[in-house]
Amino acid sequence: MYKICMVGTGYVGLVSGACFADFGNTVICVDKDAAKVERLRKGEIPFYELGLDEIVARNLKEGRLSFTTDLASAVKKCEVIFIAVGTPYGKGGEADLSYVWGAAKEIARNMNGYRLIVQKSTVPVGTGAKIRELVGRNLRKKTAFDVASNPEFLREGSAISDFMRPDRVVIGTSS
Repeated sequence: MYKICMVGTGYVGLVSGACFADFGNTVICVDKDAAKVERLRKGEIPFYELGLDEIVARNLKEGRLSFTTDLASAVKKCEVIFIAVGTPYGKGGEADLSYVWGAAKEIARNMNGYRLIVQKSTVPVGTGAKIRELVGRNLRKKTAFDVASNPEFLREGSAISDFMRPDRVVIGTSS
């Protein structure tokens, strides 16, 4: 099993993190909102998704799922880091990727060994190359890493089922 860091606890990040933990992985979910993290630690889910509260509660109890605001610590402990931050619409209708760029830079500054960085947020084509560039430029010491894309196809109301039994899995990377 893997040690996974899920950056972002919105719909995609929380559902994905909880489901990865339910598969037996150790998952640390990271969010900048301290109040939200405290509520999640208590098992309080900020949106309704059938079955998610039970999955979160079970994995919190089993110690496979945790929540923190400390991205630096999570990056140092985990082998795989998913970026699942918000990508709201910008002024011209395009995706605002500032949260993705910020997460990539902070991940890079805290890597202490090889990491697989996986982009899960909804982003335009070419985002992976930009993440690779940002991580490479922001490393404190030369460290090997890979970047992959694993877009999510979760539907509200059936996200747990969609994650656990997807009708398709898309993964992209370059080597």
